[in-house]
Amino acid sequence: MQNALLRLKETVTAVTTLSPAEMEGFLNIWSEFSAKRRETITRMGEKEKYLYFVTEGVQRVYYQDEQGREATIVFSYPYSFGGVINAFLDDQPSGFYFEALTNSCFLRTSYTELMTLANKYPNIHTFLLRGVILAFNGVLERMVQMQCFSSEDKFRALMKRSPHILQLVPHKYLANYLGIDPTNFSKLINRIII
Repeated sequence: MQNALLRLKETVTAVTTLSPAEMEGFLNIWSEFSAKRRETITRMGEKEKYLYFVTEGVQRVYYQDEQGREATIVFSYPYSFGGVINAFLDDQPSGFYFEALTNSCFLRTSYTELMTLANKYPNIHTFLLRGVILAFNGVLERMVQMQCFSSEDKFRALMKRSPHILQLVPHKYLANYLGIDPTNFSKLINRIII
């Protein structure tokens, strides 16, 4: 757990500065958790009780409609935050599923623990706000790509942003994430030099 907490501390420090007391308080609210491959961690309609910090494995957040069609929204992998974060921060039922694509290990903290700490330390609020802003910027960038980019341009943008993702995530989920037919996705992999 010590290595995981060190990685968490590095991730937080890259976003904001916390005093030693704030950092100690922040690191003390996390506990270990694991999930098996293909395990649904959070279901649509359930409250997202935890914020996760990924230490091993790959996960996805996805939407599923009444006809069973899926839309992969985001992937998480070491060392990033995961879960249905909007539902967690809003303390509301999730509109999405959070699934472990591989065996996964995390640190996690509850809404109550994090908000209690954030109310005690304003810099924790600042950290959360900066995290939300970074995530929102990513969502806006992705919306532009989904609406304006060709399949090839979407693929190239993904490879530029996360070149390692081809080795981490099954290609059918990457194709779904990009809104590309799986057959066309395979053709792009074979055609485009990365």
